[in-house]
Formats: sequence, C-alpha cells, structure tokens
Amino acid sequence: MAFASRFLSKSKHLCYVQTVLPKDRVIAVRYFAKDAAPPAPKALKGDEMLKGIFLEVKKKFETALSVFRQEKITIDPDDPAAVKRYADVMKMAREKAGLLTESQKIKNAIQNRTQGIPDVRTYLLTLQEMRIKAGLPDNIGIEKMMFEAMEKVEKEIKKPLMRDDQEGMARLTAEYDKGNKKLGISRKDMPKYEEKLDLTIARAHLENLKKDCVEAMEAQKKKEEFQDEAMPDVKSLDVRNFL
Repeated sequence: MAFASRFLSKSKHLCYVQTVLPKDRVIAVRYFAKDAAPPAPKALKGDEMLKGIFLEVKKKFETALSVFRQEKITIDPDDPAAVKRYADVMKMAREKAGLLTESQKIKNAIQNRTQGIPDVRTYLLTLQEMRIKAGLPDNIGIEKMMFEAMEKVEKEIKKPLMRDDQEGMARLTAEYDKGNKKLGISRKDMPKYEEKLDLTIARAHLENLKKDCVEAMEAQKKKEEFQDEAMPDVKSLDVRNFL
C-alpha cells in the first residue's frame, strides 16, 4: 500500500469518486486573505443569486463527499457485491445531500426537453433522439411498441394525436398497458427497475474509476523512483485515503 499512497499523492491523474457531482458542475474555489483583498463592490442581485447557487452546490458537494469519506468502497466492477455496495453508498450520498436519483434526473430531462410539444408523435421522436444521444439501447422494443400504439390510436381517431386530447390519450395509455403486459413490464415493479438502473450506473462508475487508477499507476510505474515497487491490486485501494 505504500506504493499506492505515494503514486496517488504524486500523480497528475486524479483518482476521484464520479457520482458526487457531474464534471460540468465542479467549481474551483480560491480563498484570499481578507486584509489583502480590496473592498468588495456592492453586490448586484445577479451576484447574490450566483453566490446562493454556488453555496448550495458547495454544501451538497461537501455533504455527499462526507459520505464517501466514511464508507468503504471496493473498486471491483466485476463483483456484484462490490457494485451493490457502491450503489448503496451513492444512494446514501444522494439522500443525505438532497440530490436527485438517476430516475428523477431522466424524468426532469424529459420534462424540460418536451415542454411545449403539442403532439404525441413529436414527443416520441424527441424521446427517441434523447435515448440515442445518451447511448441507451432499446433491447426489448419499448420504443417500437410506443410508436405502434400511437399510430393505432391516430388511425382510430383519424387525426394526429395531441397531448391535450384527453380521450385520445386515455386510448393511448390503454394501448401502452397492453404492450407493457406483453413485454412483462408492470407499474408496480418500477422500484425494481430503478434499482436495476442504479446498479448499471454503479458498475459503469466503478469501471471508469478502475480504469483511471490503473492508468495513473502505470504512468507512475514508468518513473524511476517507482520501478522497483510492485503495482498494487486496484481492489486493495481504499478510496477514503485519497479524498
């Protein structure tokens, strides 16, 4: 473990836990001595708003990070127990920091992207575009079922199906329920689907974390000061020591 501590403390590669905040939300903070700084100008309303956002993000980041500092994580994406443990730690961090679950993030993204779309066809095409851009597969054919159900309803009502058409949407919902039944999907099983999604994401995060650690160790191993030391197994690393 001596090598692990030395290489991670000196490496330019960053060994980090990826689930606290997405990369585009990380904020660099610089502290200046109060007596060395010039008097601050009177804050504008926009400045106060940005300050409030920054402090809220900072608080959530620190709260979530405190969970990862306390909980042991094994960097082994091939071990179901390690993946489950990591998913549980992510859930604890989210709940303690008041962060959204992956399902809630998806729901919010859909709402924001589809707000104002009047017809069902454009709505479904937008969902399809979002899925493709996110790199998510449709292995069981849900998307195809949704389009077929929409086309059946439009054929029955003999006009494009609008989202504010209550009768038409009721027909579409009934068709979706039939399709879900054929695919073996039940509304009551949604918690199970959310748990499966969390495990999939946890495994992907562990894979990326393992890759980063291996790359960092290999880079350090090339340096003369580390050439006589054996590279530790990634699974033996304790992330808490480097947070």
